[in-house]
Amino acid sequence: MQNFVFGSPFTSQKLPLKNAAGFIGSEQLPDCLKGCEVVVIPAGVPRKPGMTRDDLFNTNATIVANLTSACAKHCPEAMICIIANPVNSTIPITSELFKKHGVYNPNRIFGVTTLDIVRANTFVAELKGLDPARVNVPVIGGHAGKTIIPLISQCTPKVEFPQDQLETLTGRIQEAGTEVVKAKAGAGSATLSMAYAGARFVFSVLDAMNGKEGVIECSFVRKNGIEKNLGIGKISPYEEKMIAEAMTELKASIKKGEEFVKSMK
Repeated sequence: MQNFVFGSPFTSQKLPLKNAAGFIGSEQLPDCLKGCEVVVIPAGVPRKPGMTRDDLFNTNATIVANLTSACAKHCPEAMICIIANPVNSTIPITSELFKKHGVYNPNRIFGVTTLDIVRANTFVAELKGLDPARVNVPVIGGHAGKTIIPLISQCTPKVEFPQDQLETLTGRIQEAGTEVVKAKAGAGSATLSMAYAGARFVFSVLDAMNGKEGVIECSFVRKNGIEKNLGIGKISPYEEKMIAEAMTELKASIKKGEEFVKSMK
């Protein structure tokens, strides 16, 4: 591992092993990205009260498209970690643009959904009096509303909840981002928690790139965009229902991202 980039539409910073260099503006993107092995893109406008992640699409789609097009040109072999919402659509945008440039590799494009896992772990730990650092709830699906599917039946350590409490807990995990947006009353969306979750995911990527075995993270990826699919495992009827209900929205979000790229000049 030599360096990685945090990108935004205005500034980005390249962090070599010892010395840091700053870059500003799209005209400096080539120098900023050249030689990078990991690129993290949290860029975009934050949600405000009343907005869904999908409401961010028009603005953030263009930002992500510009940044990932530059990545495809200047660091096509880098691991691309997309945080910018709506992740359910920005990952298809990234994938289609890499295809356009002839450098697409699904093993290197990740939608960072780690915040959903962090929230699930925290909420379960609070209800059960556990240490959040020792709780692990797999979360599958996407990164918006009902497409966020926490598999509490597979939580480690094993936990159980009455159905009414399970549904309330699941709903809170799915809408935790909205809870934060409302609490900030127009001042932004999740920041520190997202920074923590993004850092956790990137550290896992770096560990894996440096040869560490057994590194496992949930992520929004295109099929085969991972080393090994661990599968969903045995899930409850309630979780089966959530998956079925999420599929229509997930497919629509993916198509929306793909259509955006097709419409680009």
